[in-house]
Amino acid sequence: MRGILASSIGVTCAAALALPLAPPAAAAAARPAPTAEAATRAAVTAEPRVPGSTQSLPLRRLARERTSGAVLGLAPRAVRNFSLLGVVWDDPAAGLHGRVQVRTRSVATGAWSGWQDVETHNADHAADPGTAEDAPDRVHGATAPLWVGPSDAVEVRVRPESPQEDGPAGARTETAGDAPLPSGMRLELVDPGTAAPPPGGAADGSRTGATGAEATAASAANEGLAPLGATEIPALTREQTRQELLAPRGTGTAGQSGAAGQRAKPYVGPRPAIVTRRGWGADESLRERRFVYTGKVKAAFVHHTATGNNYTCAQAPSVIRGIYRYHVGSMGWRDIGYNFLVDKCGRIYEGRAGGVAKPVLGAHTLGFNSNSMGVAVIGSHGSKKPSSSAVKGIARLTAWKLGLHGMNPKGKTYLKSAGGNLYRKGKKVRLNVISGHRDGFNTACPGGKLYEKLGSARSTAARYQGR
Repeated sequence: MRGILASSIGVTCAAALALPLAPPAAAAAARPAPTAEAATRAAVTAEPRVPGSTQSLPLRRLARERTSGAVLGLAPRAVRNFSLLGVVWDDPAAGLHGRVQVRTRSVATGAWSGWQDVETHNADHAADPGTAEDAPDRVHGATAPLWVGPSDAVEVRVRPESPQEDGPAGARTETAGDAPLPSGMRLELVDPGTAAPPPGGAADGSRTGATGAEATAASAANEGLAPLGATEIPALTREQTRQELLAPRGTGTAGQSGAAGQRAKPYVGPRPAIVTRRGWGADESLRERRFVYTGKVKAAFVHHTATGNNYTCAQAPSVIRGIYRYHVGSMGWRDIGYNFLVDKCGRIYEGRAGGVAKPVLGAHTLGFNSNSMGVAVIGSHGSKKPSSSAVKGIARLTAWKLGLHGMNPKGKTYLKSAGGNLYRKGKKVRLNVISGHRDGFNTACPGGKLYEKLGSARSTAARYQGR
């Protein structure tokens, strides 16, 4: 897999510098926007397939700017089209103590954006310490990814933290107190490509970038929930879900969700519609082939992706493909870290491969990935409230998935810490069954505005379960 990733990333600096900085031709005339539901459904079955790619550009030393304090970055330059970006560095244990800002040029308008901050505190979204996926020879330090939309030029500046500020406008001078920046810093520019063909479409591996065996395995993990190759797992009523849960082992999905005692639990929410990996266009050749599972899903940790809020619901599949490629190709993970994602329209997406009804081991809450699942709302919710549809999506998903394991969304549970900055390794911690990322790790995630909504999500999920 690493050979495939290397070929997709490659050395692209020379190619990037060779491209002109002239703005593109004017965009085509705007068309009436479809409804969010119609646009999203169209996006997850778009053709033809265009493979994604990643450009990796080393950051350069800059003459320190007095106003911004930047010492590292990239001057404005044209690049191949991309829609998502992030900064990575060599040592995953090295923190980036500083500020990363970018501005980009729109493909559609040729206009440059203003400066945007990239979330630098991202180490808390990771595999548990000491696991194979956390091996330092495979993973990199990284910022959170930022969705900027289709772009063809970029400028970057990185400012180290310093205890000294000079002047009311924040003008700075270089000091010995500046925090050192990690070595090997580079900008990753991700083109998410377009979705794979829908079932019955072209299956040429050279076009899709995913082998038939890997794509089939990812789809077969949801056997019993949807036909092979389905782009969506259909919703069920609460009674249909309960009957499916109580079905004899081997005749439904009950055997996928836990022990017989768990299958007999009556409190389970109606299964929501879930866009599959095929539906959002996952290139299955990127991830590691094997699926890794944990035990009973006792808790759901809610996150935000910190990718920004400047996306439409129709773009959500592209955002997910970008996050997936960044997690695997740039950060070195075995697959996308989250088990599920929810967009601002409340649509639910399958995350890490292995089956939506199964206890797939994720890489989302450092120290508490075992016996849990990670649900990420696409967006940044430190200061912006999540949509009511997104909060409802969290409630619908958790009412069903936690119900498969007999868990009460308004209840408490115990998880054993694998180590982190709040709880030592081996400590049993009492947590809400639906918790925010910050409950298991000292982090701002899932953003204060989303965290405030978790009480509502718990009550709604319990109601969906019939409690």
